[in-house]
Amino acid sequence: MTKYNLTLPKMGESVDEATIVNWLKNIGDKIDMDDFVVEVATDKVDSEVPSDVSGILIEKCFEINDVVKVGETLCVIEISDAENESDLQIENIPNIELLDQNEKKGEIDSEITYTNENETDNNHSFLSPLVKSIIEKEGISNDDLKNIKGSGKKGRLTKKDLLQYLEKTKLFNQPSNIDYNFDASSFSNSSESDSIRELTRFEKMTSDHMIYSKNKSVHAQMFIEADITKLFVWREKLKESFFNKEKFKLTITYPLIKIVSQALREFPTLNATLSENNLIIKKNINIGIATALGNGNLIVPVIKNADQLSLVGICKSANNLISKARSNDLNPDDVKDGTFTITNIGVFESLTGTAIINQPQLGIIAFGSVRKLPRVIETNKGDFIGIRRIVMISLSFDHRIINGAIGGLFLKRIKELIENWDGNSEI
Repeated sequence: MTKYNLTLPKMGESVDEATIVNWLKNIGDKIDMDDFVVEVATDKVDSEVPSDVSGILIEKCFEINDVVKVGETLCVIEISDAENESDLQIENIPNIELLDQNEKKGEIDSEITYTNENETDNNHSFLSPLVKSIIEKEGISNDDLKNIKGSGKKGRLTKKDLLQYLEKTKLFNQPSNIDYNFDASSFSNSSESDSIRELTRFEKMTSDHMIYSKNKSVHAQMFIEADITKLFVWREKLKESFFNKEKFKLTITYPLIKIVSQALREFPTLNATLSENNLIIKKNINIGIATALGNGNLIVPVIKNADQLSLVGICKSANNLISKARSNDLNPDDVKDGTFTITNIGVFESLTGTAIINQPQLGIIAFGSVRKLPRVIETNKGDFIGIRRIVMISLSFDHRIINGAIGGLFLKRIKELIENWDGNSEI
């Protein structure tokens, strides 16, 4: 008999640990290859670890709520001699990427009924043991539970419902030692009429990440105005035929992604990370798209190799990722390896903003709302006043490595590509 150590696989560039949420197999259970053995949680997605081999589970190395480092042994599986003599070479088994919750073959959280068939659980008073353990482990409050719609029988909460809620709060993965606990009596300026509440899970994680990024990078900002009229008219001309063909809307963000990826190829130091005394210039240009979710949360799916995609390819990739983000269907690969981030704050009618860098990147660009404004138009016959569509663009960059000249030239190049867009091009 041979013993095989099932280890925690790599789950992304900046994820080096995970928390045990639930054991799906017990000691003595028979395990087939690719069976899910244990459920783990990271700051990005919750996943289930599949077995690389078939055998019997003989040892669990961690308990629920334990934190496991990537590469550590999760459990030990005993393999029969027959299995050991097969073509399977245990020591050469590749590291298997974790599967997203939504890629699994079926829910393991079976419905446990505590009431009759005619009752409807509108207040989530009936919870399965697994659901209870997730609520306790993740610190989900009763107020938060009221806002989670149950998709199970009679409206009961399932594991999937909780994972969808947690997914939308797991935006960042940087650790922090910040203590968010406070004593209400320490607020000398508060009165009995003031309302004091503890931060929600999402607010804590957002606060944590913002502080981490501001302390990590020396943030500097630059701004430029661009005439986006040609691009806007082009989009208006093609949007109907595009929708009829592709079945989704052609937004102004898609060509902007193409433009930014092209400019990054010309300014590689902005497509990099800083590691101590080394500047790591990334070979691939992977554009993160800051995506607002319906409940006010935010997540950043990543378009891989954006500079190598056609405009149609970018449109399809971006639409697919944004749709998956809003339906909570993202997997770990969808949110990792970003090298630069774009945020379109114009959808909120914001003119401009100073976005905070998404670590460990060196820059983030924000596009404001498109407005019709009077501008001076230079022609061979003189200057005229005309109505143009104008957008403000802001660049936040890490001043430790990116100086004002590089930042300014990069923004100027973005402006040139926008204003010189070929209005006769097809998509």
